[in-house]
Amino acid sequence: MYNDYQTYPYPYYINASQYNSDIMCDAYNTYRCPYHGNMPANNSDFSKVQLKDYGPQPFVVNIEEATKQNNNFRTALWTGEHLQLTLMSIPVGGEIGLERHSNLDQFIRIEEGQGIVKMGDRRDYLDFQERVYDDFIFIIPAGKWHNLINTGNKPIKLYSIYAPPQHPYGTVHATKADAEAAEQNRAYSY
Repeated sequence: MYNDYQTYPYPYYINASQYNSDIMCDAYNTYRCPYHGNMPANNSDFSKVQLKDYGPQPFVVNIEEATKQNNNFRTALWTGEHLQLTLMSIPVGGEIGLERHSNLDQFIRIEEGQGIVKMGDRRDYLDFQERVYDDFIFIIPAGKWHNLINTGNKPIKLYSIYAPPQHPYGTVHATKADAEAAEQNRAYSY
């Protein structure tokens, strides 16, 4: 029996249209199909996604592949009015940096790598500490000081969800230094 809600069983074709994305989606060729804009035409590698901010439009992606593909310290992948999805790559020996978000909650999932997450109510007293690695998540409540330190021998690849958004639409920070410079120029609440 046909089920409208049944998922397509092949994950490498999640973002692929049933139509050639170079051709208009309707029979009269009156508009371009907006839902497959992240897939290049005639690309045989369907697991690759162009890493840019797709918000606030509807969006579907293989998050594991996109996260592992990202080599920037931070890349905003989707920014909406109430939520933001960013990808991060923390180099060996690197860290996110001690920070606090007073007005938002944060969800982080590690796709690859290992590290130590630290949290606490005071900047100088991080009384919560846990080891994290592939497939672990951690949640940072608003107002908690926190840091993630890479203790492994390869970059940590993670995605983070902020609610509400923390970074401007389209944010790309190639390095931690770029991120720190951008934060100096913005009114971030740490």
